Amino acid sequence: MTSSDRIRLALVDDHKMLLGALTEWIRSAASDIDMVVAVPTWPELTVHPEFPVDVVLLDLDLKDNIPISLKINTLKTMGVKVVLMSTYSEPNVVREALAAGALGYLVKSEDAGMIVEAIRAAAEGEPFVSAELDLALNAGEVGGSPKLSAQERRVMALYGGGEPVKAVAFQLSISEETAKSYLKRIREKYRVAGFDVGTKVALRKRAIEDGILVEGDTPRSF
Repeated sequence: MTSSDRIRLALVDDHKMLLGALTEWIRSAASDIDMVVAVPTWPELTVHPEFPVDVVLLDLDLKDNIPISLKINTLKTMGVKVVLMSTYSEPNVVREALAAGALGYLVKSEDAGMIVEAIRAAAEGEPFVSAELDLALNAGEVGGSPKLSAQERRVMALYGGGEPVKAVAFQLSISEETAKSYLKRIREKYRVAGFDVGTKVALRKRAIEDGILVEGDTPRSF
């Protein structure tokens, strides 16, 4: 992978232990992501010599009294994608942030692999909301099929088509644990929408009904 293909990432979080841990983890676990900025405050981001970047992973809870909508708009005008992190998941806060233009929203308890996936999704202009927040946002909305991200649809199609989790992970260039996390997210989303896809057969049937799989696609293993 050439340097021009890599995602230039900035991380802003005033919890220095988390800042350091995330920096090291992303640098070691994601070969397609360059962590070029890791700072504890918003002003340090905006004056950093590596700024602007492709994606900013931004702590929603920075104690600087600068409205999050202003930060997001500032980044958007510079062509920078935004993924927010927070320790809480109040639906109104999430909706406000997404309405302001954030592409991703994660709780800090999210699986580390999902953080990387959210960064990759944002770089491609694709929204990514953590499973926990997605459930909070859609609570009470039963009766329709849930909204799946493009990557979730890919996972559902491959797994519902008969591929084992290991093969799904290999084909999508993600870890097996991340593939399992995607399946967990998919099943939770369907559960909240009123559909049980707890088994592979049930998930395949639902994938066909929702147009994610064609009925003629032959499952290879169950």
